[in-house]
Amino acid sequence: MRRLVIRPGAIGDTILAFPAMEHLRADYTEVWVRSEVAPLVTFADRVRALSTTGIYMIEIDPPAPVISALASFDEIWSWYGTGNPEFRAAVRQFPFRFLDALPGDGGEHAADFFAGQTGAPRPARPRIPIVAPEVHGAQVLHPYSGGARKNWPFECFVELARRSKFEWAHERYENLADLAEWLAGASVYVGNDSGITHLAAAVGIPVVALFGPTDPAIWAPRGDRIRVLHQQPIETIRVKSVERAIAEVLAKPAGS
Repeated sequence: MRRLVIRPGAIGDTILAFPAMEHLRADYTEVWVRSEVAPLVTFADRVRALSTTGIYMIEIDPPAPVISALASFDEIWSWYGTGNPEFRAAVRQFPFRFLDALPGDGGEHAADFFAGQTGAPRPARPRIPIVAPEVHGAQVLHPYSGGARKNWPFECFVELARRSKFEWAHERYENLADLAEWLAGASVYVGNDSGITHLAAAVGIPVVALFGPTDPAIWAPRGDRIRVLHQQPIETIRVKSVERAIAEVLAKPAGS
């Protein structure tokens, strides 16, 4: 069985879909994802950046290599093109199974929603098997996300950093694989609702996640030592509350 898995989307959305994607492993498994995420996919025989495949041109002028590639698979599970009738018509000769790229409003966690699409076990917990080359024990802050409304005020991060010995994750951001290795050696991570927060949770370190407008029941990171602080507007989360949450996750034993 040769199986292709196509997963577009943001870093966090893709990490939350990892259990579902890994469940689809076959005799030969190929995965097409965003280029940033590709180094994190360890469960496939081959990983390709979506931007290099030519799939974006299929409805317009399909390149011969992408047509040949799609024809080589027995099954294609795709979160790409589900809501695009032109794309679906252009690939109707290939063995596509289309999946909804985002969960609905039913309150089910995104990782479980994606897992249910492929028959993967639930509750689903994304894991990225990274061995830290150095256990440096840094306390890490990442003050960014994909939207300004999801960001705890930067001055609050600065105040938190002044009160404790923190390092800034963006200073280590060369690529996601390097960042994942560095995060795996950290003692704790604090960040907004972002892909990097999901990355930190997936490598298994304690995480404090700060949520405002998005629903943590659907989008919270998953792991053994996760603490979510959710207030709307996010500016109302106090620095002292974050400090207490840090103490809580650090006191929780690994694997509990």
